[in-house]
Amino acid sequence: MKQPNEQNRNFFHDVYEVVRLIPPGRVSTYGAIAGYLGSRQGARTVGWAMQAAHALRGPEYVPCHRVINRLGLLTGKQFFGSPTAMQDALEAEGVRVVDDQVQDFPRLFWDPSVELQP
Repeated sequence: MKQPNEQNRNFFHDVYEVVRLIPPGRVSTYGAIAGYLGSRQGARTVGWAMQAAHALRGPEYVPCHRVINRLGLLTGKQFFGSPTAMQDALEAEGVRVVDDQVQDFPRLFWDPSVELQP
């Protein structure tokens, strides 16, 4: 994992704030979050932020399991405690996952650029 510098730390904080707003039972993507934060090419950095967030607990908790790739795939699942932990967390919120892919992804997709409009 890339070690965050001060600029990345601030971006990570912004990513965490957005991810905390994703409602249970909905999912967003690395790219949608990056785009909302003004970094269209920052999807990979959002992924690094999700990797770093696994250690956060209590009020700092970030629901990383709600962030998937643009095709609806659970590409970050290897960073959870077990091979099925990400899927288990999504399914506990009512999200159906088959073969590491969120089913009915277009309906469940939460786009911060749309959902967080003033």
